[in-house]
Amino acid sequence: MADPSTPGAPSGAAYFDAASTEPPHPAARAALLEALDAGWADPARLYGTARGARLLLDRARARVAGVLGARADEVSFTSSGTQAVHLAVLGGLQARRRVGRHLVVGAVEHSSVLHAAERHERDGGEVTVVGVDRAGRADPEEFAAALRPDTALACLQSANHEVGTVQPVAEVAEACRAARVPLFVDAAQSLGRADVPGGWSFLAGSAHKWGGPAGVGVLAVRKGTRWRSPLPDDEREGRRVPGFENVPAIVAAAAALEAYRADMAADAPRVSALVDRIRAEVPRAVPDVEVVGDPVRRLPHLVTFSCLYVEGEALLTELDRLGFAVSSGSSCTADTLRPSHVLEAMGVITHGNVRVSLPRGVDAADVDRFLAVLPGAVARLRETMRTAGR
Repeated sequence: MADPSTPGAPSGAAYFDAASTEPPHPAARAALLEALDAGWADPARLYGTARGARLLLDRARARVAGVLGARADEVSFTSSGTQAVHLAVLGGLQARRRVGRHLVVGAVEHSSVLHAAERHERDGGEVTVVGVDRAGRADPEEFAAALRPDTALACLQSANHEVGTVQPVAEVAEACRAARVPLFVDAAQSLGRADVPGGWSFLAGSAHKWGGPAGVGVLAVRKGTRWRSPLPDDEREGRRVPGFENVPAIVAAAAALEAYRADMAADAPRVSALVDRIRAEVPRAVPDVEVVGDPVRRLPHLVTFSCLYVEGEALLTELDRLGFAVSSGSSCTADTLRPSHVLEAMGVITHGNVRVSLPRGVDAADVDRFLAVLPGAVARLRETMRTAGR
């Protein structure tokens, strides 16, 4: 069963939605409590308590930079991963308006990237979307072919947030270097879980994905990369991010990233083996199921499968009743009735999806229990739909 000490987990419930947010890491909690007492002052001031807060902020920046393989002065903290994405994309485009207004994005990018691309189009820019194969992976050659002399920026995520497929960032980065086009990498889903890919010009992350507090994002801008804020000027965070820094939360985020990276370096093979079990056993135990995403080039903790003849929301609700917190690989909801753009781009089943994403320290017994109850849950829902004549 799930560790009862897992924060926010109901007694006896198994939390399998780490791709949405990782349970708080103990290192984050300890660092946050300490920094609340020592880091509350304005780090921009010159008196003693403010200098102490500034020292905490600088140390946190250096710790995050160390994990990213970046310089400390290349790292800024934002109010969310989404804000970091918007600043990277819109700021990168703004700085290269003289080069051109062409943007290249992958078809399965996070909605925050696609929303920024839509904004760029509304403002008169042009966007080329690079497709993916059935595993959700972009073709580096197709990506390279999309680059033009007037391309201002290219965007490719490190790994997909819905199906776990790792993208060919190194190959695309090489093509971008050859074309002299900066590359933005949304690394929100992989930071802390996998090595940071090289070759990026801009990179974004989100602290709650690695067990840090919500409300802290990371924006990294390589030295020598042109960037201009799309927001009004502000003196904070190297003039990149406006507003008073949340020093205690930033300190907690940095502590969690280091600790979580160490945890996953040791635990990733075990977690990956559990995902392999789910990938292999679900289609054997449940008829008419498609497991999606690349089976090899993937994040260690995430698997998505689609069940025919089952409504996704009904299946998630039934699994919740049985003690499993999972989400859908599809963004289809009762409000929008829109299937996931990721699954559509892959050409796979877009409804009846379940995304299982295992957190740090997951208990193998919980995976055993999940595999035991899933076939019955799907069978009951299919029978309900059949008798209802749907």
